[in-house]
Amino acid sequence: MLSGGPISGARTSVRIVVVGDRGTGKSSLIAAAAAETFRPDVPPLLPPTRLPADFYPENTPIVIIDTSSSLENRGRLAEELKRADAVVLTYACDQPATLNRLSSFWLHELRRLEIRAPVIVAGCKLDRRDAEYNLSVEMLPLMQQFREIETCIECSAANMLQVQEVFYFAQKAVLHPTAPLFDQETQALKPRCVRALKRIFILCDHDMDGALNDEELNEFQVKCFNAPLQPAEIVGVKRVVQEKLHEGVNEFGLTLTGFLFLHALFIEKGRIETTWTVLRKFGYNDELKLRDDYLSIPNKKAPDQSVELTSEAIEFLKGIFSTFDDDKDEVLRESELEDLFSTAPESPWDEVPYRDAVERTPWRGLSLSGFLSEWALMTSLDPAQSIANLIYVGHNCNAESALNITRRRTVDRKKQHTERNVFQCLVFGPKRAGKSALLMSLLGKPFSENYIPTIGEQYVVNIVDQYKGNKKTLILREIPEDGVQKLLSDKESLAASDVAVFVYDSSSEHSLKAAIELLSNVARQGEETGVGMPCLLIAAKNDLDSNSTVNKDSAKICLDMRMDAPIPVSVKERDLNDVFSRIVNAAERPHLSIPETDLSRSRKRYRQIVSNTFMCLSVGAAATFIGLAAYRAYAARKNSSS
Repeated sequence: MLSGGPISGARTSVRIVVVGDRGTGKSSLIAAAAAETFRPDVPPLLPPTRLPADFYPENTPIVIIDTSSSLENRGRLAEELKRADAVVLTYACDQPATLNRLSSFWLHELRRLEIRAPVIVAGCKLDRRDAEYNLSVEMLPLMQQFREIETCIECSAANMLQVQEVFYFAQKAVLHPTAPLFDQETQALKPRCVRALKRIFILCDHDMDGALNDEELNEFQVKCFNAPLQPAEIVGVKRVVQEKLHEGVNEFGLTLTGFLFLHALFIEKGRIETTWTVLRKFGYNDELKLRDDYLSIPNKKAPDQSVELTSEAIEFLKGIFSTFDDDKDEVLRESELEDLFSTAPESPWDEVPYRDAVERTPWRGLSLSGFLSEWALMTSLDPAQSIANLIYVGHNCNAESALNITRRRTVDRKKQHTERNVFQCLVFGPKRAGKSALLMSLLGKPFSENYIPTIGEQYVVNIVDQYKGNKKTLILREIPEDGVQKLLSDKESLAASDVAVFVYDSSSEHSLKAAIELLSNVARQGEETGVGMPCLLIAAKNDLDSNSTVNKDSAKICLDMRMDAPIPVSVKERDLNDVFSRIVNAAERPHLSIPETDLSRSRKRYRQIVSNTFMCLSVGAAATFIGLAAYRAYAARKNSSS
């Protein structure tokens, strides 16, 4: 772990833009670097200059863009800066005013333009400076104020002093950026870097004793740098760590604390490429997430297919749950869940839509069913993220062993059954109909009188017990009334779901009317796109005074549309009428409960007419054929008798 050739990732080139005041030596610096010699006759503005891949050890070509600092070229300058991978900001060592302009204008201008590229400050014309100058002392306040500055260096094109180093540092800042790994203020590794290195440490700790022994250290060195460590080098590494950090080495070898300390030391010593080489060997990109090519994402699926975890992956997750359930109380508390995901970039369930998708209580935590439900939801919504997090928590898997792409729902409809274990249900309904209360009841949460309108879509997920101990996972996705139009604007929006329910307040005629209008719009789109899905009406708030008109109208509508009768529920009184099991039953029989619209009825009549016409034509043709055959037989007998 002491040396090795750097790995620059998948980047094919680095674009460096050189900016600064007029006369600071931008063009001379570029020309000297490219020609590897000083050129006294450099034009005021150079065309794009290319340094070949073998110019620096990283084997990545560089394109250097010269710029003009004149006012009339400010628009072009801004365009070039926004395309830059790195910025070299120049000042003239013999002109103190140009140095002051870095903080008074240029660095603020980069921020105004929202340039995120790393900045290398280059002092040119070093050969012309007379006075003594301590670069590190003078530049420290500037670097503390502007954290985007990666390096400060002074050079001389005339004397060919540190010219090529300027662009080497710029390339290095792009290929091996400091910002994702190290916090300059605290002088410590950043949390996401610690998480990635912890995962790598665990993968290399084959005997799982919490330390890397000499053999494991050597295997790690060969994997990352293609060169073994000599015994004396291993001793030297451990001695350096132990002198600075006693707990970094124990009787078994280099501990995780020592492993992290070593990488922090490399970065402090300017050898950040060593840590990046390790990270990239283990599949990480510049954001310290696993690269897509490392994840083996499944092939594209049809819109009406879904993705589920395989039984192998589910068994692995059950084992992980048990491993991290330290107190064996059959729930994962926040600390245990954080420990489980401590080798992932962050806990994937801290943000929407996962944060509130399952029931979690401060004193109980997350149950096994809630844990598996979260994974089912993540796999359904974002298979790539699911695969990545499976790998982060220790599953040595590929997409084929962890993910299952289900059969198309159009095929399920023809076969009149489905093999899916996870169902997604769209929940529609007008405001105050009781949609959110229905979602919360799936999680077993108590009813609340407080009305909080849903802003944006909301997901909940839980396991539903079916007949004979059969268990299915149900995902409810609430669509706010004002979000329906946006959803239906996408012609494939319904294809990903298995069933839809339409919730209305059973005491309100207006609520029923609004729900039926939503039902008609969804059914019409399903008919037009050929992805018609089972639909159910849910008569919510059944504890309120019954409205006979609503009851009659809803029953008639269901009869006309050939749907099941509305399901009455009262979340307040916990009288749910087995609604979630009935939703799953409808999803399991995708050929039933599909509402008939005027369009579908007219198409059905047309198909019947065509079928009847074809039948009549077939019968007529058969009769004609039989008549013709009989006539020919008669004619043949008559001719023979004569």
